Amino acid sequence: MTLPAALPVFATHGCRLNAYETAAMTELAAAAGLQNAVIVNTCAVTAEAVRKARQDIRRLHRDHPGASIIVTGCAAQTEPATFAAMPEVARVIGNTEKMQASTWAALAVPDLIGATERVQVDDILSVRDTAGHLIDGFGRHRVYVQVQNGCDHRCTFCIIPYGRGNARSVPAGVVVDQIKRLVDKGFSEVVLTGVDLTSWGCDLPGTPHLGDLVLRILRLVPDLPRLRISSIDSIEVDDALLQAIASEPRLMPHLHLSLQAGDDLILKRMKRRHLRDDAIRFCTEARRLRPDMVFGADIIAGFPTETEAMFQRSVDLVADCGLTFLHVFPFSPRQGTPAARMPQVPGPKVKNRATRLRAVGDAALAAYLAGQVGQTHRILTEKPRMGRTPQFAEVRFAADQPEGCIVERGVTGATTTHLLA
Repeated sequence: MTLPAALPVFATHGCRLNAYETAAMTELAAAAGLQNAVIVNTCAVTAEAVRKARQDIRRLHRDHPGASIIVTGCAAQTEPATFAAMPEVARVIGNTEKMQASTWAALAVPDLIGATERVQVDDILSVRDTAGHLIDGFGRHRVYVQVQNGCDHRCTFCIIPYGRGNARSVPAGVVVDQIKRLVDKGFSEVVLTGVDLTSWGCDLPGTPHLGDLVLRILRLVPDLPRLRISSIDSIEVDDALLQAIASEPRLMPHLHLSLQAGDDLILKRMKRRHLRDDAIRFCTEARRLRPDMVFGADIIAGFPTETEAMFQRSVDLVADCGLTFLHVFPFSPRQGTPAARMPQVPGPKVKNRATRLRAVGDAALAAYLAGQVGQTHRILTEKPRMGRTPQFAEVRFAADQPEGCIVERGVTGATTTHLLA
């Protein structure tokens, strides 16, 4: 359905952080009075993501005739010329510029979009400050709070540091104040998010760690029922975060780990900072500290030079780490990364390995869910008949529940994808 042309329309690709920033841009655009524009917030994680963004831009141009197409996000940052060359695109805005009120004020001036420079993308690696775009969370009942941006690491498969810049942290006091406002608004669960979350604090005075931030939030916001942390790098987990895992019931027992592979040589070729045994050791220790802990993980199938034996070690890692929620990515070469220049695994073999690994992950999830039948959980309701346990398992209710509340319910059954209550 085509929306009225006067409305600013936003299209978001990629990660949760992009969705968070789209919410912030929506506020900035509204404050500036921007109209008759379509803003596409792109993802650069794979070549396929860029292709989909280009496809979406052409569709949006057809669906919103007369509207100016403004392209931003990580793909706009890493390859602005690609989008500037598209006849549908009026402006290309970088990741730093998209969070500046002055950018949106200029775009809102009638006829200025077409009269000024089409590409506004600066060197993001020179950015040292966290953009002042904090909004009071993003989400309907579970609210996401960005506390970190950028990444100082250079994994050989990843283009994201060139789209997001180096690691920058939001000061703890700012984070705490924001979460206090969210609790006052009635939110029951806050999720801390970032590009490289476990690097939080590396650029702040005294170089605090993520665990210090978690403990500070839980201490200074006693009315916050649930705190969750998003994807982390297990090798960077600090002692304070382990303390929080062991001692803070309001910190949810669900960790999503950036593991990427289960073979040591592949991990080295990825330029990861951990080995297979490090991952297993962390999961064992975290589960010892918190027996109800569950783990999700990102794993890439078919990384360059990966043999069948190497792939099997990634498969075995699901059981060795006790993983429950698996995000499987078939390797896709990203132009401009070292991995794109390595000897590639044939495409059909990559696809086959990803399918096999997903099947192992599906079986692990089904086994975990089956084991929850008869258990009682405190569930955050996201819809009248859907919610999430502290371990992030999806629950379907037999009757309507009040939305945005934490309800205690017994699990009466399970499918391969969700619990019944």
